[in-house]
Amino acid sequence: MADVAEPNGRAATRARMTGKERRLQLVDVGRRLFAEKGFEGTSVEEIAAKAGVSKPVVYEHFGGKEGLYAVVVDREIAVLLERMTESLTSRNPRQLAEQAALALLEYIETNTDGFRILVRDSPVAGSTGGFASLISDVASQVEHIMVAQFKARGFDSKLAPMYAQMLVGMVALTGQWWLDVRKPKRAEVAAHLVNLAWNGLAHLEAKPTLHTVGPDGARPARPRRPASEAPTQ
Repeated sequence: MADVAEPNGRAATRARMTGKERRLQLVDVGRRLFAEKGFEGTSVEEIAAKAGVSKPVVYEHFGGKEGLYAVVVDREIAVLLERMTESLTSRNPRQLAEQAALALLEYIETNTDGFRILVRDSPVAGSTGGFASLISDVASQVEHIMVAQFKARGFDSKLAPMYAQMLVGMVALTGQWWLDVRKPKRAEVAAHLVNLAWNGLAHLEAKPTLHTVGPDGARPARPRRPASEAPTQ
């Protein structure tokens, strides 16, 4: 590939990148633009301009904007999944929840652009998945611990995978909220998350039912009570 010409017509004197270096550069440029503007708001022209190359170079490496976006998403999923998997070292349920919460919040704090990309709706069907599949992967890492806890408490262990999804999903959605507000501090947010998760899990019902709807999903008729009667807890 020829050197990029400068505005005055002279060829740039900087060293030419190898194919691998150029690909990594385009991934980094795309990552910043996708985080800032989203997939739809980013164009191949802008990617090429920011990288200092022509549009055909982007097509040569990725086949287009979709291919570049898929690579960026897959790379961020791999980074976050690796961090969270490595953090889940305890076999104690409470400590496990703390590790998962802290790992995700730390990723958000240090890889804000990457997390913004992950929580957007991915238009690329060929990607290994988006945020939802990432949550499923992380939940699978804690599923076996949930199974052990359910068996120890005499609950149906077949429901453990669902509870693993609930636990990890709660942490992830809180992370999305914290992405923008950044208050309270990371450790305090994690502590509150675990407070809710642990104190709820510590008092699980073996066969929980909804109190606001009937078995068929219909809302039961609310009995009338005297206006002077205080509502019960």
